Amino acid sequence: MTTTLATLALDDRITGSLIGAAVGDALGGPVEGYTPEQITERHGGRVHGIVGPWNGDDWRTARPIAPYHKGNGHVTDDTLMTHALIRVYDTVRDHLDAYAVADHLVPDLLSTPRWIPELEAEALPLQRIFLAEKWLVARIHYGHHDPREAGSGNIVNCGAAMYMAPVGLVNAANPAAAYAEALDIAGAHQSSYGREAAGVFAAAVAAACLPGATPTSVVEEALALAKDGTRSAIEAVAEVAARHTDFESALSPLRTAVAPFDTVGPDYRAPSLAARRPSRLHSIEELPVALGMLLVGGGDYRRTVLGSVNYGRDCDSIATMSGAIAGALGGTAAVPRDWAKTVAEASRLDLHAPARELTAVTREVFARDTQRRRAHESAFAALTDAR
Repeated sequence: MTTTLATLALDDRITGSLIGAAVGDALGGPVEGYTPEQITERHGGRVHGIVGPWNGDDWRTARPIAPYHKGNGHVTDDTLMTHALIRVYDTVRDHLDAYAVADHLVPDLLSTPRWIPELEAEALPLQRIFLAEKWLVARIHYGHHDPREAGSGNIVNCGAAMYMAPVGLVNAANPAAAYAEALDIAGAHQSSYGREAAGVFAAAVAAACLPGATPTSVVEEALALAKDGTRSAIEAVAEVAARHTDFESALSPLRTAVAPFDTVGPDYRAPSLAARRPSRLHSIEELPVALGMLLVGGGDYRRTVLGSVNYGRDCDSIATMSGAIAGALGGTAAVPRDWAKTVAEASRLDLHAPARELTAVTREVFARDTQRRRAHESAFAALTDAR
């Protein structure tokens, strides 16, 4: 039987999604925070693969990046957090909620040294993650807040959304369930449109696992669940993306489309005074642009991720999200093998191991869901048949 996109096996989609996310992260890392124009000037054209640090050998001291070695295939905190969440699934072996974050994810960040590619050293993940992720530790470990509400007060950004691909994969082919589970998990980390983006991104990954899924169907499934500014931003970006088949021509129009919903402002490194505050009218920038690039690239992994990378700004997270979705659509073969090999070696990561772990968990969770559903059906039948 010939394998097509419609018949890709679960393990292939999960592997493609997780490796696709990590590779997108590593490609976007060295140009994060810059504009498309700055990227072109620095690299003598668009980025077409893995590149070195923006400041070359001065990466240890050059501001504002120091002391992180971004580039050369190193993954960033997006992948570190994604793999941390997979370890929680591997421990719990069932659906997760905010309490699973408190009981397992936070201790993992605090207690277990791991190889941190950007630091080129073993360290606690807590020493690498951004302030919005450190919030998890401050609020839950030190502040003892209710995990379901711990995200309230945090800066609103893509910090929770960026590592929600595993939630979509555990709920493969069930976008509504992925959305609900991600919202629950993300309550420990984010509020407002940051939390909403986590739910919608997980739903998009789950939708990409549906047999016969396409970039258009993924966006439609996301829109069916998205609320408020997140929905409006995705609609605006998708409308613009439909007019382009080449990321070069789409870079500026996509930024223009998402700008009214983005609170960060035109200077990514100097956010506006109203940036990252709760709102029902706004959206994070990363998710709508990732979906836009998925449409522009026609779901092709290389085109989708390179468009995300060359967009600049928070492009490691944009490419993580678009890479996860494109990888789920196309499976392992969609991700260029040389890119994946370089990222695995440079980051000292077995990119296949987390996928194997999550695939096993996903099958177990589905079996449990089936048992729970049948028990409910039996109980409901008894209620409705009672005389």
